[in-house]
Amino acid sequence: MKIEYVKVGDYYLPNLTLPEEKREIGRWGMLRKVYMKEYKAGRYNYLLLTGKLDSYLADLNEQAWELADRLEAQMKDAEGVTEELKAENPMEWVRHCNNIRNRVDEIILNELIYV
Repeated sequence: MKIEYVKVGDYYLPNLTLPEEKREIGRWGMLRKVYMKEYKAGRYNYLLLTGKLDSYLADLNEQAWELADRLEAQMKDAEGVTEELKAENPMEWVRHCNNIRNRVDEIILNELIYV
């Protein structure tokens, strides 16, 4: 491992950079980051200093979206929210879909983000 140094004034300082994360942190990752900064400072600082924070948040974001898609599909099947309902009564279909989306968001916040 070779460390490069930069001369600043009379001192040589290490030229350290964090690895770049190519994946998106997204909505759920940003919410988790804010929560960790405030309530889980030790873990947040550890991940930040080791350069693993962005990949951790990107992984969590992907898990959250997969869980959201799966829960939403299950709830729609269980409650009978179908394309037929959408054709017959669009406003009722929208009401059901929004209700399901809000419940899924609450589940994700309580199960993945605020733990």
